[in-house]
Amino acid sequence: MEESSEDLKWMDEALKEAEKAGEIEEVPVGCVVVVDQQIVARGYNKRESLADPTAHAEILAIQQASRNLQRWRLSDATVYVTLEPCAMCAGALVNARVARVVYGCSDPKGGACDTLYQIGQDTRLNHRFEVTGGVRAEEAAQLLRDFFRERRKKNKRRDGREVEGA
Repeated sequence: MEESSEDLKWMDEALKEAEKAGEIEEVPVGCVVVVDQQIVARGYNKRESLADPTAHAEILAIQQASRNLQRWRLSDATVYVTLEPCAMCAGALVNARVARVVYGCSDPKGGACDTLYQIGQDTRLNHRFEVTGGVRAEEAAQLLRDFFRERRKKNKRRDGREVEGA
């Protein structure tokens, strides 16, 4: 897959959002919504901080985009997200009528744009969106690997088991 310079630029912004999530011990997934070459919304995972199972980066970003643009139809928007959207988020992206979704790394356990499902391409639904995957995939995957490695270390310490390298 050939990555456009625009896709790389906006995915870099989504990665910055993912880093913010990691800093507050949320799973590091970030998202930006772009309309007319401008970021109209940003979001990152806040499920733990908001105690809300729907507080995924994509949901928060499309909500903010709708508020900022004062409309729910985002038919001129491209959504950049560091991890392939899950079924809930892909459904929300269909309902928001986004034009395109660009994601970083695939999600083998929950990906609903390419991996497990292709919700954005399902002809039975009333809207479809273009999907481009794998943009800055290694950087996005590394953020997730580092996060979960640290989480496992912390959990081992809480259990009283010896931590590797301690």
